[in-house]
Amino acid sequence: MNSSEPETRLSPDLNRTPENPGHIHLMGICGTAMTSLAGILKERGCRVTGSDQNVYPPMSHLLESLGIPVSHGYGARNLHPPPDLVVVGNVITARNPEALELERLRIPYLSLPQALAAFAMEGKRSLVISGTHGKTTTSSAAAWILERAGLDPGFMIGGIPLNFGRNFKMGRGPHFVVEGDEYDTAFFDKGPKFLHYNPWVVILTGIEFDHADIYRDLDQIRENFRKLVRLVPSDGLLIANADDVEVMALAGEAACPIRTYGLKAGAQWSARYETTPHGMTAIHVQQDGRSLQPLATPLFGRHNVSNLLSCVVLGDFLGMEEAQVREAFRQFRGVKRRQEVLGEAGGVMIVDDFAHHPTAVQETIRAFVERFPDRRLVAVFEPRSNSSRRNVFQDRYAQSFDGAHGVMIPEPPMMEKIPPHERFSSSRLVKDLRVRGLEASYFKSTDLLLQALISTVRPGDLVLIMSNGDFQDLPRRLLKALSREAA
Repeated sequence: MNSSEPETRLSPDLNRTPENPGHIHLMGICGTAMTSLAGILKERGCRVTGSDQNVYPPMSHLLESLGIPVSHGYGARNLHPPPDLVVVGNVITARNPEALELERLRIPYLSLPQALAAFAMEGKRSLVISGTHGKTTTSSAAAWILERAGLDPGFMIGGIPLNFGRNFKMGRGPHFVVEGDEYDTAFFDKGPKFLHYNPWVVILTGIEFDHADIYRDLDQIRENFRKLVRLVPSDGLLIANADDVEVMALAGEAACPIRTYGLKAGAQWSARYETTPHGMTAIHVQQDGRSLQPLATPLFGRHNVSNLLSCVVLGDFLGMEEAQVREAFRQFRGVKRRQEVLGEAGGVMIVDDFAHHPTAVQETIRAFVERFPDRRLVAVFEPRSNSSRRNVFQDRYAQSFDGAHGVMIPEPPMMEKIPPHERFSSSRLVKDLRVRGLEASYFKSTDLLLQALISTVRPGDLVLIMSNGDFQDLPRRLLKALSREAA
């Protein structure tokens, strides 16, 4: 495979009926999106196999429950006997041994977004949830309100919505909700995934610089979102976050109608919020100055209110009744690993969260300080993403932990993959946080950090653990250790 080749070599076998679907093999199957695609293909009656270098829960458990065999590691052997089609995940490089065998055998192949469009989104109106932050929660909420309205949506989401228990569904209704990822598609297609989704509606939550491993600067990110906005047809809709300057700058280039939402004045749909005595968040929505009945949700924080407000706009566009949306919001439980309270032991609340971009870290801490003002908040952050392990956000992170009573940062993992001059420094971040007056500590390993947590937390504390990886299962290890001590 090389850049001069076409993106795909389609075969007539792609038109097989569900009764005779053939064999589809997924390279990099344990990624969240690839696992959901595997489930969709399985629902269609395909024979599905996969391979991955890193096979671990929860995706490995989900694949096992679906009866999908997974080969540990990549190799030519995984393509024998040859499947009818291969889906190539974006973790696969051109020199991957399995990719080289794929080329030698001349087996038809697709990227994940192309396969999703071909097998799950064909003939449906796609609702693409995009933006630097909030995609997973917003996609999950959008799918849930459609589900509760009886529209039986299909969806593919980059996290596990707690209401559904899984992140994919074929659905028989006319809509497909998809998390519109701006990350690149595959080694043979460096454009963002969301350009393959033929959007009818786009929700654009915000635009910031991210993915420093593949994007040069913010201008390059802007250009890709510009392409997405221009794809929305004249009978579709762009739902734009009016609180985000970058979003509004691009919104004017859309050829479709635009509806704006935001927590500040000036949006067509605006909202203010408050915590109720029962621990719910009450959201007071106004549409062009007209007050709607208040919404109640167990979710909290400014960013979540903004995300849910965009779904109110979507529900109105799709003709849902206000009562349907209100009831769906009351029942919406959020997403696994997004402000997920794992439990409380010895009076210490332990939370697992996916935050990794400095803005996400800042908003997550702000939300917990606002929701639990009487608790001492200990923020534990693992710089693990491709961007956070680089020094592009080194100074930004120092401004992201305000409100925390204590901060704990380990040495980032996999630093050998980052060029020395680009590497993020956890020890420097700790020094910068101390200059800002925060109590911050650096640890050479997660095990040392865990021991420090066990010995220093006290009843009434809230330990907020943030990472886009498994963090060596730190949240559950801490909960288990504190539970033993409390017994």
